[in-house]
Amino acid sequence: MNDVSTPGAAKAGLRKEVLSRRKNMDALERIEKSLQLVDHGHTLPLPAGAVVAGFWPIRDEIDPRPLLDLLRQKGHKLSLPVMSGPSLIFRHLERDTELVEAGFGCREPSEAAEEVRPDVLLMPLAGFDGAGNRIGYGRAFYDTAISALQKSGPVLCIGVAFSLQEVDRVPAEAHDKPLNGILTERGYRSFG
Repeated sequence: MNDVSTPGAAKAGLRKEVLSRRKNMDALERIEKSLQLVDHGHTLPLPAGAVVAGFWPIRDEIDPRPLLDLLRQKGHKLSLPVMSGPSLIFRHLERDTELVEAGFGCREPSEAAEEVRPDVLLMPLAGFDGAGNRIGYGRAFYDTAISALQKSGPVLCIGVAFSLQEVDRVPAEAHDKPLNGILTERGYRSFG
């Protein structure tokens, strides 16, 4: 049994449970639900011409790439996260951007791509609750990136996940950055 006496331990237990649910999804169901994100792309509260940071899906994450293509067609500038030392930076993504291997099956823009500051983060996650709290993968890369980005202005934080990744309550810690909204195959929900 997991020690849930601390928020970190409780989150670790929830992370394991939710990732198991996600892993057990049928591959075809995962593809279909990923494609359904496009049906809800028009409901995202994105400023006109926003710089949107997406992500390259790894393992059994929801695949935001069809959604990103829709956002590109709607006039948004796209970017992807890139590991730079212990933190994330974001590099411009176009159809012809050279992508390089980044570990864990992830791909990222090469150093030739321009570094940009996103207005919107579309973020992968392990789990989320109805209050906008999220469970990441335990390394706080996005929490750190959000803190850094907020120093130069607002950033809209939208989680992108399958609806089955929702939990009753995420035990939030002081360093956790809440979501402004969540996009699943069922649609967009705003928090706060």
